[in-house]
Amino acid sequence: MRLILRIVTGLVVAVVLLIGGLLLLPGEKLAQLAADQIEAQTGRSVTFGGRVGYSLWPTLGVKADRVALSNVPWAGDTPMLTAERLTIGIDAADLIRGTVRVTELSAVLPQLFLTTNAEGVGNWVLGPSDSPQPPADSSAAGASDGVLDNLPISIEALTLTGATLRYAPHEAEAVELRQVDLALAWPDPSGTVEIDATLRPAGSPIRITGEIGTFEAFLAGQVASVAARLSAPGVDAQFDGRADLSGAATGRVTSRSTDLAGALAALGLDLGTAVPVMGELQVGADVTYTPDGRLALRDLSAAADANQIVGDVDIVLGDKPTIAAQLSAGSLDLAPFLQGSPDTVGASAAATPASSGWSNEPIDLNWLSAFDANVVLDVDAVDTGSVLLGSSKLDLSVDNARAVLKLVPATLFGGQVQGQIVANNRNGLSVGGKLSFQGVRVEELLGQTAGYDRLNGEALGELEYLGVGNSVADIMASLSGKGWIEVGKGFFTGFDLEQLMRSGSGNGGSTVFDQLTGSYTIADGNLMNSDLLVTLRGLRAEGKGRIGLGAQDLDYLFTPTLQGGGGEQILSIPVAITGPWSDPKIRPDLQQALQPQIDAVEEEAKDRLREKLSEELDTEIAPEQDLNDAIRDRIEQEAKEQLLRLLGGD
Repeated sequence: MRLILRIVTGLVVAVVLLIGGLLLLPGEKLAQLAADQIEAQTGRSVTFGGRVGYSLWPTLGVKADRVALSNVPWAGDTPMLTAERLTIGIDAADLIRGTVRVTELSAVLPQLFLTTNAEGVGNWVLGPSDSPQPPADSSAAGASDGVLDNLPISIEALTLTGATLRYAPHEAEAVELRQVDLALAWPDPSGTVEIDATLRPAGSPIRITGEIGTFEAFLAGQVASVAARLSAPGVDAQFDGRADLSGAATGRVTSRSTDLAGALAALGLDLGTAVPVMGELQVGADVTYTPDGRLALRDLSAAADANQIVGDVDIVLGDKPTIAAQLSAGSLDLAPFLQGSPDTVGASAAATPASSGWSNEPIDLNWLSAFDANVVLDVDAVDTGSVLLGSSKLDLSVDNARAVLKLVPATLFGGQVQGQIVANNRNGLSVGGKLSFQGVRVEELLGQTAGYDRLNGEALGELEYLGVGNSVADIMASLSGKGWIEVGKGFFTGFDLEQLMRSGSGNGGSTVFDQLTGSYTIADGNLMNSDLLVTLRGLRAEGKGRIGLGAQDLDYLFTPTLQGGGGEQILSIPVAITGPWSDPKIRPDLQQALQPQIDAVEEEAKDRLREKLSEELDTEIAPEQDLNDAIRDRIEQEAKEQLLRLLGGD
């Protein structure tokens, strides 16, 4: 808005200068004389590089080719205004009565260059060549000095075709608009001006229509009523309020968009896949803007389909905007907006693994470096299509491409989760988090995040993790961390330990347990556990092994033990769980299960053999003594005795 107001003001001043000179020309030969007169009064020179033609009645018409209006010396050699053709039509009857009423003013391919100096004075501020420049605080009022005050001029119609408009504040990045079409109607010098402009910042046309009340006072730096409407591909917005020439404005903004990504791209803000796909979006807010780049939105209401968010937002514009917001919402269904977006960390792209593995689609979070933010959202419920949140308070901060989402707390997976989740895109992408949870349903936790729902129960525990990579597959394969978990009464689906360990029908293919506890470490995408303990009715199961978070596979061994009434071990049958998450193989390890019985039979046979040999050899064989050694020793002893008898000894 501020840029448009500057451009309109500069155009009006430049055109008035040209009119003041061209009206003095009775013919082409006097063009240079008029140019000299303009330079003497304003310090600006006017040059005509082509033919200058006239008509006298009923309209005094002037047509000039290749017209240029010079700049103020401190702004450089670039002319303030050039045009391939300038056409001016003035009512001749009003001119005789001493009033200049411009009925037609058009420029073909004009180029307008506006800038300010270190004191904030604009190059559109005019004065005689020997007069000093006005101070900075008079820059707005200076637009009405000189020609505007001395000539009773009204411009009924101003038309620009194919214009190039450039605004370069002192030591700031220049803004340039090309292929601009502008139509301005100002029939009453003390009344309202109507503006119809078409801009093309990124190629697609953006049309701005509106009006400024008491335009003459507005050009003098006073506050005036402003109404404007913006129409672009996929968006329609309207502003009703008040503004002044410095760009300060306050009023109500309403907008309706059916293609947010397309609308932002038309404005030159192409954020790629960072913009969610959505249907109709409606936004309304009371807006206050100050010339130092501060934008305040109050009574904000944003609605997309059945979703609605309300609250207040403060934005500090600049090379990197800063956003602060306090928002609240009811139930949000974000699933339709997140479908097909690979950029949501840990959400739709990562939630349900495909049978072939995690997604290798690149994650582009470069847009995190475009702004800093601190946003607090109170929400009743959120459905992302993969993860369901209940009543939660979320605190999102973005600082130098590092986003931190704090759950303070969040109702998640049927329980309460506290902690933070981090996405850091400063030097490549890394994601991490430190969370504690209680009352969480394990089947929801594993089902929504890893696609595994065979373990059911209510859990509490802690999780700390870190992953690095530019895709979900890379992140999952690099995961490291640690944690612990405790689950109350629950069950496994897919195998029945009671049926395996006891006779009977069991639990219909499930293992019902009283408690499950365990801790784990994570390295290189593998979760390692060695202290899993599951207690069942009359059973005790221990577990250890590896869960491949990156490879989506299992290599785990359960060892359930059937216990007697006194707690003694009766029978153990290890159960091996191996293979992919989607189709794990669950097999009892009978060799390990029977090994204790085999060992017992072998030991009993050795005892009986030892007793028999003791009888036959007529010697005591100790349990720890090797039977072969005992036999060899007895044979040697018998041989010695026989040899002594043979030699005649006792």
